[in-house]
Amino acid sequence: MRIKDLLQDRRLPRLEARMLVEQVWRRPRAWLLAHDDEPADAGLAAAYEALAQRRLAGEPMAYVIGEREFMGHVFRVTPAVLIPRPDTETLVEAALDYLRARPRARVLDLGTGSGAIAVSIALACPQAQVTATDLSAEALAVARGNAQALGARVAFAQGSWFEAIGDDCGFDLIVSNPPYIHAADGHLAEGDLRFEPRSALTDGADGLGALAEIARQAPGRLLPGGALWMEHGWDQAPAVRALLQQAGLREVASRRDLAGIERISGGFL
Repeated sequence: MRIKDLLQDRRLPRLEARMLVEQVWRRPRAWLLAHDDEPADAGLAAAYEALAQRRLAGEPMAYVIGEREFMGHVFRVTPAVLIPRPDTETLVEAALDYLRARPRARVLDLGTGSGAIAVSIALACPQAQVTATDLSAEALAVARGNAQALGARVAFAQGSWFEAIGDDCGFDLIVSNPPYIHAADGHLAEGDLRFEPRSALTDGADGLGALAEIARQAPGRLLPGGALWMEHGWDQAPAVRALLQQAGLREVASRRDLAGIERISGGFL
């Protein structure tokens, strides 16, 4: 078997086969193409086949290769965390818009998962004081590793939402991508979602539980003029705006992602 045979593995899309070969050989595409007629090392070919079988079983490519790009950075991901998605970049961009006039702001990311949001903010605004929380110790281990690998200054705390930070109530900006999928949504049994941590996808009910809790408690944790932005489902914007208004936030609004869907909603204290 030659390297070319693996690059042209017809069981997988060409791009996925190439990504798996690159992952195993730890060589760039140009090198692999220049050496594609060479015999494939038996050990490396076996390692490739193990990854290919995982992918053929439906496991997300991000978990198979152990990484995903987000906001121009490569994040390590494991089945303990959600896979970062382009939709969530809308949340980071809203945060960065707010921080342009407040470079030394205190920022809180609730339910950080892989740390993609918190680390991206910290890298773009190195003077900001960023804290990230998660209930899962496994998720926090992944997030800490990503912060260290990318050179981001982020403090981490374990616990459920605001419980993780105790009585600290001095944040300029709070962001969160909480579980918001309705428990009866059929998508939970399809595609990549089948493999992702269920507790990070749904609250086990209508998907609004965590969003409501964060909205209710955030005003007591924000500094005057502070902001809260949360990601939510494609049809939840009106309900989330109502939650933010009930919490007493002002200038409540939603922002659309690249697909034109109202993806995040927020307001100011």
